[in-house]
Amino acid sequence: MGITEQYYHEWKTSSKKTTTMTTAPAKLYGKNLSEYDDLDVDQLLSQLSPEEISILAKEVDPDDNLLPPSERCSYECNKEATGPLNRKKLIEHINKQALETPDLPELKPYVAGTIRGKKWIAPETNGKTEHEDKIAIDIDDEYGDALDGASQEEIIDLAAILGFHSMMNQDQYHASLLNKGQPVGLGWDGVTKATQPKVYPPEPPNQTDPEDSIKRVRDDDPKLLDLNWNNIKNISDEKFENLFIALVENTHLETLSLVNVGLTDRLAGKLAEALEKNCTLRVCNVETNFITPIGIVHLIKSLLKQRSLEEFRATNQRSQVLGNKIEMEITKLIEQNPTILRLGLHLEYNDARHRIASHLQHNIDRIRQSRVGANSA
Repeated sequence: MGITEQYYHEWKTSSKKTTTMTTAPAKLYGKNLSEYDDLDVDQLLSQLSPEEISILAKEVDPDDNLLPPSERCSYECNKEATGPLNRKKLIEHINKQALETPDLPELKPYVAGTIRGKKWIAPETNGKTEHEDKIAIDIDDEYGDALDGASQEEIIDLAAILGFHSMMNQDQYHASLLNKGQPVGLGWDGVTKATQPKVYPPEPPNQTDPEDSIKRVRDDDPKLLDLNWNNIKNISDEKFENLFIALVENTHLETLSLVNVGLTDRLAGKLAEALEKNCTLRVCNVETNFITPIGIVHLIKSLLKQRSLEEFRATNQRSQVLGNKIEMEITKLIEQNPTILRLGLHLEYNDARHRIASHLQHNIDRIRQSRVGANSA
């Protein structure tokens, strides 16, 4: 008899003995569990033969995810490999077996129109739920009398004032805020109907002539304070370059809007060079273009030299996320700018948003204090 069979026999005999005694301590192979604490498992395994080890391995599932499933399960396939795996032939064989295998016969054949089993019938509720939760609220007599005598419209208005949005629908809430009176048929049990959206006429296309505006910027027209090229399509790079060259010598233009005109990094670099030398521009808007985060940093860095721009907007570019490194660099540049008051840029990190907002507020407070001091003097 092998060691494993001997242990198994001792365990069976000990288990039979211990099942009759409910107060006896737990035992394994006729010994208390505490006696196995100092047992050398490696020494016991070294005494087993390869056959006994294979038998023991089938009864034990090692909790090791690094072992392949074929070595963890007790099933062993002794067949030799017939060749490399051919997935296509395997799928064809499985499909063939599935088609050739007959379906299991039904116990009862299907008959159209025949209802089997019991039909579910909803219980009669008489319009009332079985469990109605009632909430008792202690209200003063004065408030209780006022609420008892209040109409439904007055209660809806009170709920809107107190901010109980879940107690009313959208039409009731807006009617209460605008003091319009409640719509007919929209009480507590009313259903809000979809309102037709208002049709607004499309915005007319931008009629600004790029050639004429470039000429006016080059001639430093004192009446040209706001230049808007928003949404003008197919503006050539040559026209942009001519505009930026003319912007260098201009002393009257205050607002430059270049939204959705297809600006790239190369043109943004030309604009940055113009912003470094222009001293009258106060607002620059380059939203909805194809400027990369590096190009935005270049534009913001150019504002440190001229220090006259108060508002800069550059959201909705091709790259929506700037990244932590770019946002920190933009934050450092903004903190060095004493004139910027508004920045239109989407920042993802709270640290950058907080530091930029604090600096912009500091600039606004400083300009306000200087204005108040000049008026008082």
